[in-house]
Amino acid sequence: MENLSKYINNNFFKVITKASRALNYESYVIGGYVRDILLERPSNDIDIVTVGSGIELAKKTASFINAKKEVKYYGRFGTAMIRLKDKEIEFVGARKESYDPSSRKPTVENGTLEDDQNRRDFTINALAISLNEDSFGELLDPFGGVQDLNDKIIRTPLDPDITYSDDPLRMMRAIRFATQLQFTIETESFNAIKRNVERIKIISMERVNEELNKILLSKKPSIGFKLLDACGLLKIILPQLSALKGVEVQDGKGHKDNFYHTMEVLDNVADAGGDLWLRWTALLHDIAKPLTKKYEKGIGWSFHGHEIKGAKMTPKIFAALKLPMNEKMKYVQKLISLHLRPIALAQDEVTDSAVRRLLFDAGDDIDDLMILCDADITSKNEEKKNKYHNNFQLVRKKLKELEEKDHLRNWQPPVNGEIIMTTFGINEGRNVGIIKTAIREAVLDGIIGNNFKEAYEFMKAEGLKLGLTVVHEVTEPIEVKHNGPVPNKIEK
Repeated sequence: MENLSKYINNNFFKVITKASRALNYESYVIGGYVRDILLERPSNDIDIVTVGSGIELAKKTASFINAKKEVKYYGRFGTAMIRLKDKEIEFVGARKESYDPSSRKPTVENGTLEDDQNRRDFTINALAISLNEDSFGELLDPFGGVQDLNDKIIRTPLDPDITYSDDPLRMMRAIRFATQLQFTIETESFNAIKRNVERIKIISMERVNEELNKILLSKKPSIGFKLLDACGLLKIILPQLSALKGVEVQDGKGHKDNFYHTMEVLDNVADAGGDLWLRWTALLHDIAKPLTKKYEKGIGWSFHGHEIKGAKMTPKIFAALKLPMNEKMKYVQKLISLHLRPIALAQDEVTDSAVRRLLFDAGDDIDDLMILCDADITSKNEEKKNKYHNNFQLVRKKLKELEEKDHLRNWQPPVNGEIIMTTFGINEGRNVGIIKTAIREAVLDGIIGNNFKEAYEFMKAEGLKLGLTVVHEVTEPIEVKHNGPVPNKIEK
């Protein structure tokens, strides 16, 4: 076996060796850390398996380095964790597992290193490095994991049907690793996933969305979603996305395959450095197209209102996947509802009024919205694509100019309800709302500047139209009693 002592020749691993000797245990570095050493990838999560008690080994190790406060014990699971700077080192006793078909939670017994390697999900995660004095640094590779790393293959150590049926989350993990590493899932292993897709239903959605998030955060997330579709998992986990697939043709006219278009948009957003929630937005931006699809003779296919329908679908999708029902969901919902606006601007003359309204509605999310819209241009017609991208640059320029001039991002009215009520001697009611709306529209249309003086004079004129009388002149802004930005339309 290859000797990898140069990769683990540091004080901490030597202390584990010393602690293992004191307890008369055999101990090994195992799993992802070993895999990442061989792939030359950075890794801060270290798994130590010992033929003995993981908790006792952690205690002994901590006592040698005076790090007792850095240890957390998980007695229920027989594990312990030591955190040192940016490293997390988990200790666990070698074990063997048996499964009940109705649960992914195994019955666990103490076992040997071989038992522990047998229970691993993939050959590339069953690699171990000895921390024992007589074989320090020796690589143990019982299933040909090194060759699979070289061949870029995801393969299970044992029968894949048993591996996936025992713990169906491994199907998601296979696809996640294939996406992150850009490896291929071995044919028999992938066929076993197809045969076992229904087993995913015993897995909690929280665990499923953890894997989905990791796929989304990969360099090329489309790999994972295409695999999820190909094996049948996508129809179970996210049927709305699966429904995007396919092309319908009438009178010789077909629309584009919206699933593969979505995959392109998702990869474009990933290339642009979009964060997790912008990637979720890209994944769901056309989610309502199957529900809004319509063919009109002589005109062709349309998906009118899919952005509004998609925004309305977002909370249900997030709830089903157990994703956070907070500002993250509202962010995705808002950007889906707005994603056609910059594209419409790029088709027409870019007017100040339209750009002000876009800036007003998008607020601080305007930059992310523009990334999404740039990513949404996937036409195979290079001339058309270049035209859109060039026009988006004009939109961006206009956005910057108007933001510097009008300060409309997360806009607050220069004249608020308190001033309106004080000036006209009225209580809160319909007329206050009418005047506030008129001021907002006048600012967005460029009729008045976004400042107190112009807005106040405009307010008085609007009040006179409603038959109101000025009873008190206000010379300076009154502090708003309710803080926060004006809600976006989609949040009303």
